[in-house]
Amino acid sequence: MPLQSHVQIGIVGKPNVGKSTFFAAATMIDVKIAPYPFTTIEPNVGIGYVRIPCVCRDLGVKDNPRNSICIDGNRFIPVELIDVAGLVPGAWQGRGLGNQFLDHLRRAPVLIHVVDMAGATDEEGRLVKPGTHDPLDDIEFLSNEVTMWMVQMLSKDWDKLVRLVDYAKKPLLEVLYDRFSGLGITQPQIGDALTKLGLDTKPLSKWSDDDIKGFVTMLRELSKPMVIAANKMDIPEAEDNYKRVVKDVGNKYRVIPVSADYELALRRAAKANLIKYIPGDDDFEVMVSNLTKAQRDALERIRDFMHRWGGTGVIKALNTAVFDVLGMIAVYPVADERKFTDTEGNVLPDVLLLPRDATVLDLAKAIHSEIAEKAVTGVDAITGKRLGVNSKLWHRAVVRVYISK
Repeated sequence: MPLQSHVQIGIVGKPNVGKSTFFAAATMIDVKIAPYPFTTIEPNVGIGYVRIPCVCRDLGVKDNPRNSICIDGNRFIPVELIDVAGLVPGAWQGRGLGNQFLDHLRRAPVLIHVVDMAGATDEEGRLVKPGTHDPLDDIEFLSNEVTMWMVQMLSKDWDKLVRLVDYAKKPLLEVLYDRFSGLGITQPQIGDALTKLGLDTKPLSKWSDDDIKGFVTMLRELSKPMVIAANKMDIPEAEDNYKRVVKDVGNKYRVIPVSADYELALRRAAKANLIKYIPGDDDFEVMVSNLTKAQRDALERIRDFMHRWGGTGVIKALNTAVFDVLGMIAVYPVADERKFTDTEGNVLPDVLLLPRDATVLDLAKAIHSEIAEKAVTGVDAITGKRLGVNSKLWHRAVVRVYISK
């Protein structure tokens, strides 16, 4: 059974911003790889991929991946994308299908907010003339929706929380953790938000509405960080907006220029064998000579865009979410450190996404609980150096875990 690294990304945004196109483009690598034991693949959940340079090139070996894909020395690692249906203002109060959709965000530790950078949709997602709506309003609105949804969760039966903490003397951290436990929020994140705002020493009964909202805003930023996919960058009006957004909120969010339409067009053209395109590249190769003038012109437009922005931005947005914002590292576990193989002789078959402070023991746990129980040491397969079970791993490490017999 291939190993799975289970990272989830929520794809959010109002209607008509190109969110479904982004989702379709991101999930369309048409390669059969081992079946995913992802628990419940609902219609709004799909598999996207992050991309790293594969170590097969550095090691001069021909790999045979099982849980991922290697294309021309680039390893594509699966992540779960949760497509949250279009949110409208007031979703946290149940407007539209708001609460139901916000509930889909519970599982995702990072969000990609697809924003119409061309300003061609109003706050409800209705089509308007490009340049007439301000994308900054959309960024603000969506952050506020998620915050207010969490405020609502926290302030429900507020008196009961006050009694538990101020009178029954239950630790504040524990009580808040219980309240948010369904959201994948950790105790350290809660502790961090409390300390940063000086609320760790303030009695709960003295918290004002501003304290509650301030705490939740900070907690949301720590536990559900957001990457902005600045979509529709292929529309002329988008560029000025993009520069303004980067200037305004670039210190708070990573803002990635994207054309989901172009990415989807490229993947479809590649599937039809019209072009050779590796998702995430900043160019492609035309494979046939009999394209129509319209097809040639369209591909030239896409190529100009890719050269200008370094690709279509779809893979870059996923990579930014996983590697830069979540700080994950990709680690290759092997059973034979000399041949870089698993027990069946497959070369570099699996690659796992682990937190940046992961140790050899964490890798062992990700492989199998029994291996974790018996793990005694690790080996860096590239240098042959011994690693203790508590040694920290690094990005693109190739590691064998030794177990006691």
